Amino acid sequence: MPDVAKDAPLAERLIAGDKRALARAITLIESDDPAGWDLVREVYPRTGKARIIGFTGPPGVGKSTLIGALTGEMRKADREVAVLSIDPSSPFTRGALLGDRIRLSEHFLDPGVFIRSMASRGALGGLSEAALQVALVMDAAGKDDVLIETVGVGQAEIDIVDHADTIILALMPGSGDSIQALKAGVMEIPDIIVVNKADHPMTDTMVREVRSVLALSHEAGDWKVPIVRTEAMNGVGVDKLAVKIDEHRAFIEEKGTLAERRARNLRSEVIGIAASRMRRQLEAWAAEDAPTAELLERVVRRELDPATAASELLERHTDA
Repeated sequence: MPDVAKDAPLAERLIAGDKRALARAITLIESDDPAGWDLVREVYPRTGKARIIGFTGPPGVGKSTLIGALTGEMRKADREVAVLSIDPSSPFTRGALLGDRIRLSEHFLDPGVFIRSMASRGALGGLSEAALQVALVMDAAGKDDVLIETVGVGQAEIDIVDHADTIILALMPGSGDSIQALKAGVMEIPDIIVVNKADHPMTDTMVREVRSVLALSHEAGDWKVPIVRTEAMNGVGVDKLAVKIDEHRAFIEEKGTLAERRARNLRSEVIGIAASRMRRQLEAWAAEDAPTAELLERVVRRELDPATAASELLERHTDA
């Protein structure tokens, strides 16, 4: 890290790669401090260099262990790594519940690795508005790879597709949740599929099922989604996963689809943040504005249907 004075502005220390500055920046963003959003605005022009790699999949497949092993492979290549683990929110503290950093403890003392857990804050797709901003400051801090682990997802909870350059879906043989994932939804988004805990006797069966599902959606000229078998706990197959990540990156850069994907992702992020903030504002109006409360009461009394009420609500408050 370049020499930067301890009393230098936070943005300057962050860009220089100061881990304490990065930790402080994330705390500001998590607490919804205006200084955090000002910081993101200041460093945003310095982003776009890191590989953003998203991990999703059902609970219990070993995503955190897989990320820990993959981080080790990336460090062998002398790459700076940041890990953002999104945990379910505690209903009591609204903070991270699982503390996935425990499963990444072997990297705690590595100066080239930065690890942070965050609460999903009820975001259905496994990512919160704050998490997306945290990924940006990790990028601005000079990390080569930002690994984002979502909460365990179902078929509809796939918003990681709008935020990562490479999406990895982790599955586990013999798991009912993993079989459900094969049916629809989440199977449409991965660039790489990992069958973890591959020492399970049902592994060959699952690989065949995954291939049959992929064959239905594969088109000539597209990236052919690879299936990588791993035993993350023992480090088996993780080197092959690292190779596939490199190959996918090279493919989307060569085809020009990296720029297209990022443009789409950024547009989706803007719309998503705007929609999230609008919802919060509408909820505040419903609680504090008497005419809005009366409008909702008319729906409860069956005097007005929900769609008409929604249209009136938007017309009333769009320019407010």
